Amino acid sequence: MTASATDTGTGAERAVRGRSRDARRTGPGLAVTLTALAVLLVVSVSAGLAIGSVQVPPDQVWGIVTHALGADWVEPDWSRARETIVLDVRAPRVLLGAVAGAGLAVVGTALQALIRNPLAEPYLLGVSSGASLGAVTVIVFGVTLFGPASLSVAAFAGALGALLLVYATARTGGRITSARLVLSGVAIAAVLTAVLDLLLLTTDRGNEARAVLAWTLGGLGGVNWDTLWLPSAALLVGVGVLMVQSRNLNLLLAGEEAATTMGLDVARFRARMFVLLSLVTGVLVAAAGPIGFVGLMLPHTVRLLVGGDHRRVLPTAALGGAVFLVWADIAARIVAAPLEIPVGVLTALCGGPFFLWLMRRNARQTDERGAA
Repeated sequence: MTASATDTGTGAERAVRGRSRDARRTGPGLAVTLTALAVLLVVSVSAGLAIGSVQVPPDQVWGIVTHALGADWVEPDWSRARETIVLDVRAPRVLLGAVAGAGLAVVGTALQALIRNPLAEPYLLGVSSGASLGAVTVIVFGVTLFGPASLSVAAFAGALGALLLVYATARTGGRITSARLVLSGVAIAAVLTAVLDLLLLTTDRGNEARAVLAWTLGGLGGVNWDTLWLPSAALLVGVGVLMVQSRNLNLLLAGEEAATTMGLDVARFRARMFVLLSLVTGVLVAAAGPIGFVGLMLPHTVRLLVGGDHRRVLPTAALGGAVFLVWADIAARIVAAPLEIPVGVLTALCGGPFFLWLMRRNARQTDERGAA
């Protein structure tokens, strides 16, 4: 019995390592990929600071930024109004877009590994709806128990509660299928959204209700330098912990039984990761509203480049998610200018067709395996 277990564990670990070796052979080097994405992120941030109702030339953008960072050799040749636009209006917004995009992509990557479901994503699983309900409850009732962090604490509690409820509902007989998981997430998200709408309809603060309703569509316009630090800290903690736990995420690729044989306490590991992912999602939703499908599209796209090893997927997904959401926000500002489209609407327009394609592909693969 012991020898059999050992053989199983060794075989599973060999399979995981084999996937990683295949990814290294077929894809570009990790350093090359990360460098290219980092350069693209810098270009994207530059575009986000320059593009808007008031166009600012790129050389002036970086002149303003470097001057604000203390570069004495930069001679100010721009107006005070442009400096205010770049530093106080666009910079926090663009940075929040990068942080939120990176965080949602990383959370989606980890969820897909933890639940072993390619359709797992904070928005589809109702996690974002739970976080939204928690945040809106604090806003509507004016709860300030935790001071300035009350919004994030409530969003975290709502995200964790929704994730645990979806997981418990979808798990029957010790197994979770893609269909049950998605249906449970959709159903619970619908219930939570209905409760949220009821809160907004029954509140007597009409102006506040309209602002919250716009926030529930997802947007980056309400951030400032005083509130940017919390989502940034949540991203750093989340990515750091997940990178440390990347080997355990890889073990889950071989299945629960094999991961247990190799010494992983799957139930305890999942519980800790659920708390962490709910914390990151809650803080991001509190800052930017529920932005869907970033955590679905980016992990699958990144795996095509670097394979399935989470030591490679996690940092690549973070940079890719940051680039994607920065450009989504740029598009939201200019597509219907001077009207600004909520960025969550654009990500849904991209993510909805991607979800349908992914679902059809998974169904086709399942049919092919059944026929074989």
